[in-house]
Amino acid sequence: MHVSKQATSFYDLGPEQVLQAVESLGFACDGHQLALNSYENRVYQVGIEDSEAIVAKFYRPKRWSDAAILEEHEFTLELDTLDIPVVPPLLIHDSTLHHFQSYRFSLYPLKAGRAPDLECKEHLEQLGRFIGRIHALGATADFEHRPQLDVHTFGDDSYEFLMENGFIPLELEKAYETLAEDLLDTIEDRFKRFNPQRIRLHGDGHPGNILWKHNAPYILDFDDARMGPAVQDLWMFLSGDRQNQLTTLDTLLTAYSQFYDFDCRELSLIEPLRTLRMMHHSAWLAERWEDPAFKRSFPWFNSQQYWEEHILTLKEQAAAMQEEPLQWQ
Repeated sequence: MHVSKQATSFYDLGPEQVLQAVESLGFACDGHQLALNSYENRVYQVGIEDSEAIVAKFYRPKRWSDAAILEEHEFTLELDTLDIPVVPPLLIHDSTLHHFQSYRFSLYPLKAGRAPDLECKEHLEQLGRFIGRIHALGATADFEHRPQLDVHTFGDDSYEFLMENGFIPLELEKAYETLAEDLLDTIEDRFKRFNPQRIRLHGDGHPGNILWKHNAPYILDFDDARMGPAVQDLWMFLSGDRQNQLTTLDTLLTAYSQFYDFDCRELSLIEPLRTLRMMHHSAWLAERWEDPAFKRSFPWFNSQQYWEEHILTLKEQAAAMQEEPLQWQ
C-alpha cells in the first residue's frame, strides 16, 4: 500500500511539532509532555506555564473531513450546554479545529478520573441517564458529514478490504470468505426486519471512554460519533453470563428510559453489532498496518494464529446470533 507524504508526516509527529502547534495558538508550554493512550489519532497531555495542562489531539489524515470533525465538535458543545458531562474542545480564536503545517488538531481541557464500576448500580444508573439524555438530543437532528453504522460501512467494507488487500492467509481465505458472507447476510436480514431508527450516537460506548470523578462520569472521545441504532451505545457495558447481562441491562434501561424511549426490538441487534465490531476491528488494524505505532502496539496482528482465532471467534458469533436475544420488560 502506498503511504502518502501527509501520512508519513503524521507518523513522525514528535514532541517539537506538538509544542509548536500548541504555542501557535498563543499558549506558553512549560516543556512537559505525555503521550496518551490513543491509536487512531495522536493525543498528548501538554503542560502550560502558570496554568493547568491541556490535551492536544492531532487527527489522522484522511479519516474525517474538516466538516465531519466540526460536526462532532458541535454535537459535544451542544451536549455540554445541557450540562451533560462530556468534554468538548476548547474554543480558541472562534474555532475548535486548528491547522499547523500539515496537521489538524484540537485542544481539550484535561480531565482525570478512574474507570467506572460496572458492578455498582449507582454508576450504571448514572450512565443510563446520561446516555438517555445524549440520545434525546441525538434524535433531534442528523449528522450530515458522518456515516451510518450499518452492515455496509462496518461489515461489507471491512470484508472487502481484507480480501482485496491479501491480509487473509491463502489457506484460510475460502473459510473466511464463506463465513463472512453468511454472517453479513444474516446481519443484513436482522437489520431489515424492523429497520431501526438511526440517531446521532457516541458510537464507541465502552468503559474505556468513561472517567469517574467526584461520584459522576465524564463521557469522553466522540471521535467515532455517527448515525446508528441506540443500542450501540449500550451493549458494550454488558458482560458476564446471561443473567448478569440482564441485570445490568435492566438497571441501564430503567434509568435511560427516564429521558429517551428505548425500542426493545433493538436488543436483537446486540450480537450482530458485536460481530460487525469484530470484523471492523480487524479491518481497522489492517488499514493502519503501515503506521509504525500499530506494529509496535499490535505485534500479534496479521499472523497465522491471529486469523485462525479470528475465524473461530466469528464462528462463535454465528452461533450466538441464533440464540434468543436479551429481553427487557
